Parts: sequence; structure tokens; C-alpha cells
Amino acid sequence: MTARLHYGTPAKIFHWLIVALLAVQYPLGWLMPDLHRGMTPGAAMTFHVSIGISILVLTVLRLVWRLTHPVAPESSLPAWQRLSSEAVHWLLYALVLATTLSGWLFASFRGWSISFFYLVPLPMLASDNAAAGRTIDGLHQTMEWALLITIGIHIAAALAHILIYRDRVMQRMLPG
Repeated sequence: MTARLHYGTPAKIFHWLIVALLAVQYPLGWLMPDLHRGMTPGAAMTFHVSIGISILVLTVLRLVWRLTHPVAPESSLPAWQRLSSEAVHWLLYALVLATTLSGWLFASFRGWSISFFYLVPLPMLASDNAAAGRTIDGLHQTMEWALLITIGIHIAAALAHILIYRDRVMQRMLPG
């Protein structure tokens, strides 16, 4: 399989859909009311989990697409930038997958019946377990911050290529 030089339309669509959903997901998660034992999930939690599942599915599809349609690293970049770019991208995949799965696990450990946008019930990944739920909740929150920091690094690097280096590297992923 030969690596192409630019990302194709499917890769760009996956990327920007995930970006848009994360831009909705973070504020929704932060603005939800605190959850206490015995509470049942409301609309905000249903939408938060549903968006998380959407992000999970899109990320898996994006990962499969990336593995089956590789894009060659930008040859004009110094080796340290190619390596750090690759590392940040794989870290983003790992953190998105871990964050979304831990959120789903948290809901499962709480024993909540949650549906995908009120349309299809989601399977439980684990049984009701308050202690495990607390642990996973803490892990989920830590991964949210790690993901947000990594996204910030990714955006800072993109802006550096646009505003400082002016090397057109970002044209590979921009729409159009």
C-alpha cells in the first residue's frame, strides 16, 4: 500500500466531524449538573453519552481509514517535527478512545439505562458498582484534561505552521 501525500475527503470529513463534536461535548460535560448517587441521567447526560458514542464510532472509523489509506509524512518537515506530529496524533487517538470508553463505563457502573439520542438503548459495559464508578469517573476526568491539553498542543502546532512557518503543511487537512 502506497502512502499518499494529502489527506482525502473521507479523512478530512472524519477529522472535522470529530472536532465539531468535541467542541460541543466539552461544554456540555462541564455544564451538566453534578451527579450524585441515586440520580438518574437526564437529557444532558443522554446527549453527552450519545455524542461520546458518536465520537467513539467516528474515531474508530477514522483510525481504520488512516491505517488503510496512509498519508506520507510531510517531507519538508525536520525529523523532530515529523516524529512529534506522529506521536501527538497517536496520543490523540488513544486519549479519545480511552476518554469515550471510560465515560460509557462510568454510566454502566452507575447502572444507568442510557439510549443513543433516545432512539436505541446502549448496552451496558459493566454491572452496577459504585466503587468502580468513582474510580472510572476520576480516570475519565483526568483523561478529559489530558485530551484537552493534547488538543491544545495540536492546535498550537497547526497555528505555528500557518502563522510562523508558513509552510502550507496545514493545507493537507484543511477543507477544500
